[in-house]
Amino acid sequence: MLILFDIDQTLLSVRGAGMRALGTAGSFLFGGRFETGTVDYAGRLDPLIVADLLRANGLEPTADRVRSLRAAYAEAFAQELDRLSREPTPLALPGATELVAALQREPGRTLGVLTGNYEETGTAKLLAAGFDMSSFSILVWGDQSPHEPPHRDHLPGVAMERWDESDPSRAVIIGDTPHDVRCARTNGMRCIAVTTGHSDAASLHDAGADLVLESLEDTEGVIAWMGT
Repeated sequence: MLILFDIDQTLLSVRGAGMRALGTAGSFLFGGRFETGTVDYAGRLDPLIVADLLRANGLEPTADRVRSLRAAYAEAFAQELDRLSREPTPLALPGATELVAALQREPGRTLGVLTGNYEETGTAKLLAAGFDMSSFSILVWGDQSPHEPPHRDHLPGVAMERWDESDPSRAVIIGDTPHDVRCARTNGMRCIAVTTGHSDAASLHDAGADLVLESLEDTEGVIAWMGT
């Protein structure tokens, strides 16, 4: 079985650090205040978010501007994580670390990450939250869609190719938004949705989640459900 985890608000929370870093990066590159509050972030791909941010600030999202903002964002985000590291509240959400560790011990389980994050910032988040990257055999990042324009629904297919498996019913996506749920359902995968983000249980049920939880704290219950 392949278990694919979303990152933000599923495994961890960086408490708005990404948005702050994007604002800092945009102001550094383009001068003045860089507006970040009018763009939808939850469950979306970083390439789409960056393009929308540029447009929201009156800038055409050319390839050069996207590359520059991505690089400056990674640098600013590292500084944000350094500040967060001095706060007492852990970045990992309740039960997430324990579930990943328990699933690693289960025979026949392959763990992966399927996220809208860029690789460099997504990896930085996981490491800062205490996750060992070797826990995840399959890594699918937000800029790895094989199609243009990119869409989150394209990413599960990438994961299946890397897993070298043709039966999507043997895969589970764990996420916190209707985007996560829909990309699972569109690709024939099961989905566990948690209300640790900004989506409530009703919207996750309506999107088609197979199981909706308040958190990932019931390790044994989650593992038992996967085996059904």
